[in-house]
Amino acid sequence: MECYKKKSREFSGNHEVDNTRIMYYFASAFTYLLGMVSSNMALQWVNYPTQVVGKAAKPIPVMVLGVLLGRKSYPLKKYFFILLIVIGVVLFMFKEQAKKGGNPQRFGIGEVLLLLSLTMDGLTGAVQERIKAEYSPSGYSMMLNTNWWSSLILSIGVVLSGELFKFFAFVSQHPEILLYITGLALCGALGQLFIFFMVSKYGPLPCSVVTTTRKFFTVLASVIVFGNVLMMRQWIGAILVFSGLFLDIIYSKGKGQPPKRVAERRQSH
Repeated sequence: MECYKKKSREFSGNHEVDNTRIMYYFASAFTYLLGMVSSNMALQWVNYPTQVVGKAAKPIPVMVLGVLLGRKSYPLKKYFFILLIVIGVVLFMFKEQAKKGGNPQRFGIGEVLLLLSLTMDGLTGAVQERIKAEYSPSGYSMMLNTNWWSSLILSIGVVLSGELFKFFAFVSQHPEILLYITGLALCGALGQLFIFFMVSKYGPLPCSVVTTTRKFFTVLASVIVFGNVLMMRQWIGAILVFSGLFLDIIYSKGKGQPPKRVAERRQSH
């Protein structure tokens, strides 16, 4: 374990000592993995648009559980801004399903898995809030420790489930897949650098807002580039998203300036 902590300090670059409790990193990794697995499993019962719309509500459990478990407090305006963003993303990404056969879609296993995934996202955010508030590790250290525990948990899971042997059998039949896996791993690691930097610097809630709205901006950019026509509902959703983002930015800047001036005055005295 001492060697493990030493590697964490070396990777952080500034020789900082990360004294974060091991249980925090384990809980963060476990809830993150369970949320991801639940989301992917839900696709066996619900279609992809339904999953996207369901996961668009991610900032809500992150905020609620951050308050209940992460000891974080938000002003009432923040709840309103986040709600605007979530409703806007849902309106923009939602796709009506053709009602053929007269079989209405009921609340089933897929929806339960989506709720479980959202709950795990909220728990992950709450744990990360605790880590940020109590220990304030760097993004690099947080990334190293979280991924170390994630790799350990996944290694045990794939061996016990037999997926590891299925993977080797699949790779032996399609060795070219290793190139794609390597590219995916590199891109994922690069993306995680920014994600964990955001979590350590600004907290899990702004990070969840970014990861939620990225699909919205991707679709919106494709609409602009390829000249696709937006429906009225999608225009309303876009307006709500931009309104929530800009109001949140304006409010955050207005809120962050006074404390800084007060701190400067205290230092001068």
